[in-house]
Amino acid sequence: MILAAGRGERMRPLTDDCPKPLLAVGGKPLIVWQIEALARAGLRDIVINHAWQGGKIEAALGDGARFGVRLHYSAEAEALETAGGIAQALPLLTAGDSSVFLVVSGDIYSDYDYRKLLPLAAGMVDAPEPLMHLVMVPNPAFHPAGDFALDDAGWLHADGAHTLTFGNIGLYDSRSFAELAPGTKAAMGPLYRRAIAAGLATGERFDGTWENVGTPAQLRALDQRLRAGDLAGVA
Repeated sequence: MILAAGRGERMRPLTDDCPKPLLAVGGKPLIVWQIEALARAGLRDIVINHAWQGGKIEAALGDGARFGVRLHYSAEAEALETAGGIAQALPLLTAGDSSVFLVVSGDIYSDYDYRKLLPLAAGMVDAPEPLMHLVMVPNPAFHPAGDFALDDAGWLHADGAHTLTFGNIGLYDSRSFAELAPGTKAAMGPLYRRAIAAGLATGERFDGTWENVGTPAQLRALDQRLRAGDLAGVA
């Protein structure tokens, strides 16, 4: 699932007439970099949620055939936040009582290789309790305090001496969202804290290219780096 429902307030005025995931860097929309990376990992069925000007997202991306994938859309009358958006999209994401799926934000740029997550996702399906796995990155300048600590065994903790920032790439079990009714607005924070407290959240550190594109200045800087060849394409 690619999250694409946000209004992109900090990106205004660029997002007044264009959904944030369709803003272009290096000659293509942010969300297309993600679609192509997921396709290279063999992930062919992709759900995209949308709210603000969602029709433009569907018109621009279509059914996904030209990217070698099948795109499915989960429309929200108003943005339901991350957990609410996932809960709304569960009928498109699940296969049976329990499914494990990847969720990535549509406004990040990264060369993270999603193929690394496939064996882990397969192992999570049969877990007696719903697990989650988060890809963590070094704390960027705009978020120096980080989010969670990661121990040497790969378990996440609410705090610790060395925190990292959640990179908006995660594996989730559909059972984690069972208590959220479709249409409910809900953030992910409480679900993260509950899973971490219960010892059900693992993580990994990623030190490769990762950009959370939040402002016009960040968008321009990333575009310039891509056009100058300073960054490799999403692998």
